[in-house]
Amino acid sequence: MDVLLLGASGRIGRRIASELLDRGHAVTGVSRSGEVDGIDDADFVAVAGDATQPDQIARLAAGHDAVASALGPSDDESPDRLSTMLEAVVDGMRRASVDRLVWTGGAGILNVGPDTQLIETEDFPEEWKPVASAAIDAYGILDGVDDLRWTYVAPPALIEPGERTGEYRTARGELVATEDGDSHISMEDFAVAFADELETGDAVHTQLAVGY
Repeated sequence: MDVLLLGASGRIGRRIASELLDRGHAVTGVSRSGEVDGIDDADFVAVAGDATQPDQIARLAAGHDAVASALGPSDDESPDRLSTMLEAVVDGMRRASVDRLVWTGGAGILNVGPDTQLIETEDFPEEWKPVASAAIDAYGILDGVDDLRWTYVAPPALIEPGERTGEYRTARGELVATEDGDSHISMEDFAVAFADELETGDAVHTQLAVGY
């Protein structure tokens, strides 16, 4: 599979790229600088691109089998940039006639009880709410797209660098947590789950939550 990976220079993006390459896929990694550190593979090409520009997305996506996204706003950008990027990606994919999209979302949207999202709970950190709300707004746009085979892959409450075990659990629209309420995953195993879904397409038009 030839995959266009947006946000390839980030911590999650680099791990998704490595996981896909280890499985024999070809990856074109997009970053604003055109540089992606830490990946040395003959099937990897780093290119520059602006994910808010649909014409650039269309040009970059052409000839690829799928688009994968690990996009997120940088610390000096408004979280609302997420919606701008999602709209541009969808527009660009339509122009390029590429219909498979796997998008890295946020945990805030996931249900933790009847009619209760994680972002609405008392323990949800205030400093995370702007980005979480922006991710929810972006999902609202994606949810209205019926001509692309999209999947919204959402992490658990905590995601951090760690070990690749290849083990994880999934749920549809609900936060994945242990019986003790612990909700976490390593970035490496998140990349495994992401790549599995990209390959299988088992959760099209779905919020696919992952965790241990």
